[in-house]
Amino acid sequence: MLIAFFALVSRPTFELLLIGAPPILAGMGLRVYASGFILKNEQLATYGPYALVRHPLYTGNILIISGFSIISAAWWSAMLALLFFWFYYPTAIEYEDRKLKRLFSTDWENWSTRIPALIPTFSNLTAIRQGSWSFGKSSRQNGEPIIVIFVLLWFAYVAWHLP
Repeated sequence: MLIAFFALVSRPTFELLLIGAPPILAGMGLRVYASGFILKNEQLATYGPYALVRHPLYTGNILIISGFSIISAAWWSAMLALLFFWFYYPTAIEYEDRKLKRLFSTDWENWSTRIPALIPTFSNLTAIRQGSWSFGKSSRQNGEPIIVIFVLLWFAYVAWHLP
């Protein structure tokens, strides 16, 4: 909902749109890529982006929200985004990690000790090419096109309101 809020209060300029667009696009790309590797609660994803970071969907969200914060041109939007990141993601990550540990015990332990939660490590680049990405997983099983459409609609809304 921060995306919608930042879009609604934004006072965009063309320059800020150009600066905010790359993190938004990178975040959407990361989310689409990551969601094509996971079978939630059925299989531990350790390949693709999951070879670099344990929670690439959250990393993608942070990039998207940061981009909208930039575009908003509101000085306080960065502070609000940081507060959101600070209070929401540690709890969400702790919950997710506990659930994955319960479901995948030893496999999760081995993977989680090597892979950071949000900021990628590039020491495991060979594993990014292993596994296979699936459009079906990304779209039908994980509903990622809905997120992409949501983000693109708010981006279009902001772009439409350029002076």
